[in-house]
Amino acid sequence: MDAEGPRALCDLCLAQVCRSLDALCSRRADGSMCLSWAPLFPQEMVDQLLHKMATKGILNDTTVGIFRNCKELRLRRASIRCCPVSAEAFRLALCPHRLQELDASWVSGGLTGANIISGLASNPECRSSLQRLSLSGLRLDWESLEEDGGSRVGFSFLQGLRTLNLANTDLTDAVLEDICTLPQLESLDISCSPVSNLTALLDCKNTLRSLIAHRLRQLDMSPARLLFVFNQLHALRHLDFSDDHITVDSDGRDGDETVRQLLEGSPQVLPSLVSLDISGRKRVTEAAVRAFVEARGGLVFLGLLATGASSCHVLSSHKNLKVTGEANENQVCEALRRYRDRECFIREALVHLYNLVTDIDNPRPDMLKLVLSGMQSHPSSLHVHLVATACVFNLTTQDLAEAMPVSLLSSTVTQLLNAMKTFPNHQQVQKNCLLALCSDYILQDVPFDKYLAAMLVINWLSSHEDPTLQRMAVAVISILVAKLSTEETAQLSKDVFIMKLLAIVQQKAMVGVVDSTLKFALSALWNLTDEMPTAARNFIECQGLELYEEVLESYYGEPSIQQKLLGLLNNIAEVEVLQADLLEEDLLEHILSLLQDSQVEVGVRYFAGGILAQLASRPEAWTLGDELRSTILKQLHASIITWPQLEREMVSYRSFHPFCPLLQTCQPSGVQLWAVWAIHLVCSQNISHYSSMLEKEGVTELLKNLAAHPDTHSDIKGLSDSILHMVEEHHSRVTQGPSTTR
Repeated sequence: MDAEGPRALCDLCLAQVCRSLDALCSRRADGSMCLSWAPLFPQEMVDQLLHKMATKGILNDTTVGIFRNCKELRLRRASIRCCPVSAEAFRLALCPHRLQELDASWVSGGLTGANIISGLASNPECRSSLQRLSLSGLRLDWESLEEDGGSRVGFSFLQGLRTLNLANTDLTDAVLEDICTLPQLESLDISCSPVSNLTALLDCKNTLRSLIAHRLRQLDMSPARLLFVFNQLHALRHLDFSDDHITVDSDGRDGDETVRQLLEGSPQVLPSLVSLDISGRKRVTEAAVRAFVEARGGLVFLGLLATGASSCHVLSSHKNLKVTGEANENQVCEALRRYRDRECFIREALVHLYNLVTDIDNPRPDMLKLVLSGMQSHPSSLHVHLVATACVFNLTTQDLAEAMPVSLLSSTVTQLLNAMKTFPNHQQVQKNCLLALCSDYILQDVPFDKYLAAMLVINWLSSHEDPTLQRMAVAVISILVAKLSTEETAQLSKDVFIMKLLAIVQQKAMVGVVDSTLKFALSALWNLTDEMPTAARNFIECQGLELYEEVLESYYGEPSIQQKLLGLLNNIAEVEVLQADLLEEDLLEHILSLLQDSQVEVGVRYFAGGILAQLASRPEAWTLGDELRSTILKQLHASIITWPQLEREMVSYRSFHPFCPLLQTCQPSGVQLWAVWAIHLVCSQNISHYSSMLEKEGVTELLKNLAAHPDTHSDIKGLSDSILHMVEEHHSRVTQGPSTTR
């Protein structure tokens, strides 16, 4: 079980509702959805359903319609963050509710801050009930607000507001003045807005406890005036006056000087302050930090990332003080936790985290979560993903991945695939992602979209030649292809992909090397053509057969290469309409020589026998001399009977359908013997996997017929009886259940 435990039942039920919305809903005349039948939902569950729909990306003008039913579905804490919701849909679905909290940050669909304020203000209950509102990333469009009873509708109509987030908006000084008249305003975020004057804050000096004013690049106040305003905010406990240290569109000197004076000034300025964030500010000295910390015993947080002052010794002596900075692991992780939405600080913190985890020995799922969070918050930032993907590799390399929660790894791999999709031409990002993906544990045991991964890696491989990355890409593809469904494999088996893999095989064969890239490319081609006639045909049309004949001869002494070559030819031999392409005398005589050579490994002789058995099983399609076919049939029986039973797994099968024609009682004994030997091999190694397949595909009946037929050779009867006995024993164990005796 995942170390994080199973998902909550409520979460699973809500996810199922999200998946079943179409079936559960009818449509109104305007196309919006309405639940066909709705019980009275527990109130908290309604909030969770809306949030689940938003995070799954299915909340829009159509689906949000279910929340127009205010009687059974009562919203209190609503989140439509990043969803495409229009002003009209918002007015009809959300405004009638007695909302306490609303997060409409970064909503698309044309919804503006003015739409939201006028909509909420139209509900008398909302005017007093709404306590928290986030409009981060929206256009306020303040001029469009209409008057109500002679005064313009504004934030001041929402008299219950305590927390307001207007970061990354077109907030103006005039709107700020309106906001600061709110009688209960405690927390205000005006980061990255064009506000130029903070004097209006004096109107809420007795209630404002938290002010977040990160990167106010158009602020036009002298340090003296700023400090005067701050000095009047008697209730202020948290002040964030940090700056983006990377962007240089303004020198921010007045802000830096304000910070310097604040640090060095009297503790009577902002006497209630317990949290100060000045990350990214220049002119911050360790001496000033030490004086500030020593003068304020109640300090619980200090933001010092990218100031050069986070190594101050006094910081470590205050046990309850959390610090963002780069001096140690705790500071870096705190920065990643606190600055999730600030790209400039996430970039900075990730660089320092990378240095910390370069030679890490212990699994750190806590760190991986922080890296993943940064990637998810900034999906289009190249700078973030460049460092984050390198951190992911270091945190999941070798055995570290196996100690991570599977759900965390699954989410991380999904984000790596998003990075590959978003930055297709950035070699280092692609390399980092491939390095992280190139893990047997992740590829075999972690759930993620393996078809998408294979597509992305193959597309990358088609346009890049870097040998190191080529090796990793081919390794990843060879494993992923074996994990795909038949339909997904068919989608991948296009000429261009097969040609690229064949080009790699040819490139390696020309210089006669035996390396992992060649082996992985051959494995990928083998898996791509497994029970895939279209892929097998594409392989032939891309001149793959001619290349494989050459490689088969030139790598005569390399069983690991020959086995993969013959395995693919075996796939072609199973397709009746393609068998004619293999009926070349030189090719078959070479394969026959491999079958007969007792010095050749059984694995190679096995696949050589499979090709010959398939081709010799159809006398009506045989176009070569009868003597060659007769020799093949005789040598099949003579060779197979000498093969030892193998302990290691050599091959696995998706189905036994290709074996059915070979198991007919009318087939020559050599053909029958190869088929029963092959089935006996895989069943003896994994009967629990193959037992039901044998029954379902009618192979058990064919084996019974063979065992009972008077003309069946005793060697074949013996193997058939052994397989049937294994199936019977397994069936008996399953029906009896586990033993209770010791």
